[in-house]
Amino acid sequence: MAAMDRRQQIMNSAERSFALFGYKATTMEQVARIANVGKGTIYTFFDNKEELFREILRSIIRDMKHITEETVQDDQPFLDNVHQSMDALLEYRQKHELLIKLFQEVNEFGTPQAKEGLQKVESAILEYMERQVTRAMELGQIRQDNPKIVSFVLLKLYVTLTSDWNKTNPALHKAQIQAFVSQFLQSGLSPT
Repeated sequence: MAAMDRRQQIMNSAERSFALFGYKATTMEQVARIANVGKGTIYTFFDNKEELFREILRSIIRDMKHITEETVQDDQPFLDNVHQSMDALLEYRQKHELLIKLFQEVNEFGTPQAKEGLQKVESAILEYMERQVTRAMELGQIRQDNPKIVSFVLLKLYVTLTSDWNKTNPALHKAQIQAFVSQFLQSGLSPT
């Protein structure tokens, strides 16, 4: 087996282990067992569990960037692009077993490495959104404001309406979320 194939096999096995057991409980022995390789083979590619975890997160972030690049259309209005890209990213996040496990681990144990990993994923999303917000401001599609704040609020609004809201209320459909976000962003809380 080629070195790159072996490296990918180890990464896939490590991702499976992190998704099943979380960051804290995953060991290099487990990864080696799942990958069906000797533990020493892992160390030919990765110095430690932290490096392996970081590489998996980089891969996830690349996937998420690819998803957004596929969904955002330059000829579409800003809000349409926001809705499509946020829907795609949040769907990816909700279906990705490793990210789900990291959220659980942070909530239950506060594992610093899991928390840091999730922060890196969120930072990557925010960086991308900030570029889109800045572009929309330059094109006059939305008013001038602080792109970092606008991006942060957009992300948190979507996350809250797609997952946090559902914990104590009936789940909202995508169309409901899109309509609310659009109305909220276009009119704010103004009564007119």
